[in-house]
Amino acid sequence: MPLLNTSKDSWPVGLLFSGESQTSTVEHSQACATLLAIDEVNGAGGIDGVPLVPRHLPIGPRPDDYRSAAERLCDDHGVRVLFGTHMSNSRKAVLPVVESREALLFYPTLYEGFEFSHHCVYTGAAPNQNSVQLARHLLRHHGKRVFFIGNNYVFAHESNRIMRDLFEQAQGQVVDEVYLPFHAPDEAFATVMARIETLRPDVIYSTVVGSDTIRLQRAFAPTRSRADGAVIASLAMNEADLAQMNADLSEGCLAAAPWFATLQNPASQAFRAGMHRRFGPDIPLTSGAEAAYFQVHLFAQAARQARILSFDAVLAQLGQARFAAPEGDVWIDAATHHTWLWPRIGRVSAANAFEVIEEETAPVKPEPYMVKHSFGNDLISHV
Repeated sequence: MPLLNTSKDSWPVGLLFSGESQTSTVEHSQACATLLAIDEVNGAGGIDGVPLVPRHLPIGPRPDDYRSAAERLCDDHGVRVLFGTHMSNSRKAVLPVVESREALLFYPTLYEGFEFSHHCVYTGAAPNQNSVQLARHLLRHHGKRVFFIGNNYVFAHESNRIMRDLFEQAQGQVVDEVYLPFHAPDEAFATVMARIETLRPDVIYSTVVGSDTIRLQRAFAPTRSRADGAVIASLAMNEADLAQMNADLSEGCLAAAPWFATLQNPASQAFRAGMHRRFGPDIPLTSGAEAAYFQVHLFAQAARQARILSFDAVLAQLGQARFAAPEGDVWIDAATHHTWLWPRIGRVSAANAFEVIEEETAPVKPEPYMVKHSFGNDLISHV
């Protein structure tokens, strides 16, 4: 029976966040939120008196760098519980490691869905918890003609496939679909903008991530399309991106996420205060960080309830754990290993912050395989 704790006096847990990746800024926020939650768990007595001890190694920008770090954490540091990875290619690189070592990965980032691993718990949004809501909002309020632009990797291709299906259900049209390599030259973004100016879509759906997000906004800002009301909408744009630009570039952009830093409720305010107190007022607070925070608490609850600290026992208890997260009460769906979450739509205001303009009134069950994703008459009657 594989145990998730390999030490009697402490519980080593691994952090898989890179300071060199395309998405290093938001990964930094996720790492900080993980450490804050570990501090809180230990402050409440750890796991039956045993403290969680974070282990992390320098990780480079490539998926293989995450895989190598996961191997070393498991093999050299006795880690069997890992928190992290961000981009889908890094998650996919790590999954064979945790599966072969009977370890457990908690993944705190939205992703493209259509995946299940017995050794992974997904706490970011599945497509039915962000893509559906964003597509519905865009079709109701902005128009049916959409232009896709993304980085050339798995999340962008799969997310665009889902968004295309949703738009076409409502008789919408994808006018073009363009993929750029990471760190593409400025000339490539200029070429895409020229194409947008020619086609004049109502919406630009962006699956560009990390540092390229700022470059996309910079290229789009002076266009005639933006002046005439076209908007950029994204699942991946977050407060870490906003911190790297001003409202001249970002105002009007739309994003879908379970949590935004402007959300006002006691748990959200406490999370913000804790992050600022621990890491300073300039730490970006993102939805990925919020998921990184609450997943540690869900794990701790499950570990405390498990009679034996085995993989199977803790996993079984995860289906019973609940936590009052900054977004609202969250819990793991035992059948899919995904999380019930609170979808929201945010619009960037003149203050360069996400203003929540639409939100669900109850948490939404995860459907990672999009079994139930049809808009039906609810959307068509509003388009």
